[in-house]
Amino acid sequence: MKLILKEEVEHLGSPGDLVDVKGGYGRNYLIPHGKAVMATPGAIKEYENLQKQAEQRAELTVEKAKQLAQQLEIASVTIPATVGEDEKIHGTVTNIQVAEALEERGIVIDKRKISLDQDIKTLGEYTATVDLLGDLKPQVKVWVVKSSD
Repeated sequence: MKLILKEEVEHLGSPGDLVDVKGGYGRNYLIPHGKAVMATPGAIKEYENLQKQAEQRAELTVEKAKQLAQQLEIASVTIPATVGEDEKIHGTVTNIQVAEALEERGIVIDKRKISLDQDIKTLGEYTATVDLLGDLKPQVKVWVVKSSD
C-alpha cells in the first residue's frame, strides 16, 4: 500500500515522503491517526504542488535574509549611555538596546538573534552579530556614546 506521510513517523519517514507499507498498518494506524493519506494520483500531484510552493517561499526567505544581511553590514547604531567615573557606563548595553536602535533605523530584528561579542561597559565602538538564516551572520557596528542629559 502506497501512502504519503503527513507527519514524521519514526522508522518510516518524514512529512511528504511516499512510502510503501503493509495494508493493515496503513488502514488501521497511519490513515486513522492522520499520519498519512492514500497515494492517489491526485494526492501525489497536490503534494508536488505544495512542495514547489514551499521551495519558492524558501527561496524568497533566503533572498530577503541576504538583503537584510547587506543592510546590517553597512548599518551602525549609536546608543547613548549615562557614564560615571573613568567613562564607565552605569550598567551594560544589552542586545535589547541594540534591537531598539536598529528598529529606529527601520530594521526589525528579534532581540534573541542579536549577540554582543563582548560585554559593553565603557564608551566606544563594538560589534554585534545577528544570527539570520543558516550561516548568514552579519555584524553591526555599535557606537556607545555619552548621553547628553
